[in-house]
Amino acid sequence: MWEVYDLDNEDFLWTGIPFLGGIGGYQNAPCGVVSASAVCLGLRHRCPMSDKEGAKQARHAVRAFSAKIVTEFNRHFGDITCLGLIGMDFSKPGEYQKFLESGVWKDKCVKYVEFMIEKLYELEDNKGLFVLAP
Repeated sequence: MWEVYDLDNEDFLWTGIPFLGGIGGYQNAPCGVVSASAVCLGLRHRCPMSDKEGAKQARHAVRAFSAKIVTEFNRHFGDITCLGLIGMDFSKPGEYQKFLESGVWKDKCVKYVEFMIEKLYELEDNKGLFVLAP
């Protein structure tokens, strides 16, 4: 996603590592791509906090965009939690290794990432990206 917004900083990639398997493998948390997409939106639409009005509008826009993509993800896939989406419990010994070896991540997780990247591109293509704060 960092490439989508040309953020060109590997630090941004590392901010997403804790989101693998929910958050740190805690699967009752949102799917990593859901969390990472929200972080990505915050990075993309950030502005200096010294610009009070701009920051207010940016916060409003980021919250609105995040709500939109999370709602669309939930509607499309029926859940936003890692456990609910893949149906494997990483807290059980050997379950994460089984997940990796089974290829479930290729069948499911890759689709989740592709979906969110598509949604980020759709937001970017939308000319009225910023919603005025109330």
